[in-house]
Amino acid sequence: MEIIEYNKTFREDFKNLNLEWLEKYFEIEPIDHILLSDPEKNIINKGGFIFLARYDNIIAGTVALLKIDEDTFELGKMAVTEKLQGKGIGKALLTHCINTLKSLKKEKMILYSNTILTTAIELYKKFGFTEVELDNSEYKRSNIKMELKLDNG
Repeated sequence: MEIIEYNKTFREDFKNLNLEWLEKYFEIEPIDHILLSDPEKNIINKGGFIFLARYDNIIAGTVALLKIDEDTFELGKMAVTEKLQGKGIGKALLTHCINTLKSLKKEKMILYSNTILTTAIELYKKFGFTEVELDNSEYKRSNIKMELKLDNG
């Protein structure tokens, strides 16, 4: 498995991986359509990142880092295709995101999720994310906010 950077040739992979899990657990919200329809404009060009996991020559997972401010990024649009879950792909994507932000000397990563996604919540906790007060999320499905303070020392 390898983690690769997004480029336009992966636009459909990014979109389809996210639609797969959204349709399974939730509904697709207006903000999803915005981010997935033009990730270059709505994520990359705003200072964010998108990474993909290639597993046996298949794009098996993806994640985005959305820039909130100079020191804070939101972990979002993390998805692993169902048929390849349990192979450490999510863990590898999350590790890559943390290492990327640490190398850029960023201070904090936040995420919004839903507590029905127990496997994801447990993964975040293993990486040191802690629950913080839920503020105004753009997602109706969010019922938990978590953050990770990045140790750059």
